[in-house]
Amino acid sequence: MTFHTPSRTIAIVVLLALATSVSGCAVGPNFRKPAAPGVDSYTRSPMTGTGPAADMRGGEAQRLLPDRDIPAAWWMLFESPPLNALVERALAASPTLLAAHLSLRQALELVAAQRGSFYPTVQGSFVPSYQRVSRTLSPPLANPNQFTYSLFTAQVAVSYAPDVFGGTRRQVESLIGQAEVQRFQREAAYVTLTSNVVAAAITEAALRAQIAATQEIIDIASSSLQLVRKQFELGAVAGLDVAAQEAALAQVQQTLPGLRKQLEQNRNLMMVLTGRFPSDEAAEQFELTSLRLPMDLPVSVPSRLVQQRPDVRAAEAQMHAASAQIGVAVAARLPQITLTAAYGGQSTAITQMFASGNPFWTMAANVAQSIFDGGTLFHRQRAAEATFEQAAAQYRSTVLTGFQNVADALYALQADADSLKAAVAAEQASKRTLDITLKQQELGAVSYLALLSARQAYQQALITRVQSQASRFADTAALFQALGGGWWNR
Repeated sequence: MTFHTPSRTIAIVVLLALATSVSGCAVGPNFRKPAAPGVDSYTRSPMTGTGPAADMRGGEAQRLLPDRDIPAAWWMLFESPPLNALVERALAASPTLLAAHLSLRQALELVAAQRGSFYPTVQGSFVPSYQRVSRTLSPPLANPNQFTYSLFTAQVAVSYAPDVFGGTRRQVESLIGQAEVQRFQREAAYVTLTSNVVAAAITEAALRAQIAATQEIIDIASSSLQLVRKQFELGAVAGLDVAAQEAALAQVQQTLPGLRKQLEQNRNLMMVLTGRFPSDEAAEQFELTSLRLPMDLPVSVPSRLVQQRPDVRAAEAQMHAASAQIGVAVAARLPQITLTAAYGGQSTAITQMFASGNPFWTMAANVAQSIFDGGTLFHRQRAAEATFEQAAAQYRSTVLTGFQNVADALYALQADADSLKAAVAAEQASKRTLDITLKQQELGAVSYLALLSARQAYQQALITRVQSQASRFADTAALFQALGGGWWNR
């Protein structure tokens, strides 16, 4: 319906005020944050520590401190200045972190863009035209013989769709939820990046220790081979013994290139994590002896884990966004109201567009209601409801995975402590056996098979000890990551 008299302008104003007043309510469900899981422990049996201590660096006993907060820069607990510098460089230069930040910016801009729907849209236009009218069908202008003329039209048009049922508010709410998803995905990228840098540093330290251990075994095997060759020259041993020692040395040497390859590939990973090319040279080098194992491990209570894990918070925000989309779908099934108004002027002379008699104006209100759409809007609402249920299921799955990560890390630390203590004992015992066997070899009292067996046992024990030692550092870092990484303290 169109209003053409100023007396009816009041009707438009009243309708607009009414639409604004009733827009305080919004259709669709109001989102409620999921309650924290009602569990009081991460593991089946309470844990206060990570197991027995081993007499070496990295073998210290660790204590679990319940209801303690994780520091933002948790990697500093390893007391390694090179590690601190590497993490800070990664945070400053990682393109992955920058991409996550820009995704958040995009999501916030979309929220701001949607909020513009709360306000009227005002458009101005100016249309100059040069035209000819029909001699018989068009009314004459001021000059009956003038059929070609210029026409100038200028107007300002205002349109407004009042958010009577809250569909626009729900759409903004959904976009805010999506922005929260991006925010927590950025925090997840932060935690993942710092954890990967620490893991790469620990891996490098472990590989260097394994290379050093392998080189020690090679040196021992080389000394044994020289001794066997001298004994062969003296006729004390057969050529078979020499060949066996040469084969044993070659087998140990064969493992060294593989370790060096892993080290170089890990160095490449460190370069990429810090925003550099693999061809760049890193100043930092890491050894297990340069890292300190954190002895006090803060462990937050289970009820707070859902607030600390960025992946859980992102899943919660996704639920919020999906919940708001139900309201958007419900509002789409209700009447759609649009208010429009225009004011302008028209004349054959540009200076006379707003002269007396030339201005024009219109006011209109439109109410549209879908009568039949083949069930399209109904099924869109059902789809939105299914999407919310899917988001709720994914949220629960993410929560369960988070608790599993913490429990796995706690059990791993306990197993690591037991493993390292046993590995140290095995290394010491196999080293004593090898030393005795080497002395007996010098006296010609043992066969090459006994020496080969003792050397292989020591090699395996040495490598196992290095790996167990590195696992304690790696699983400690994994625990900090599983507990959320301390991003909320930045």
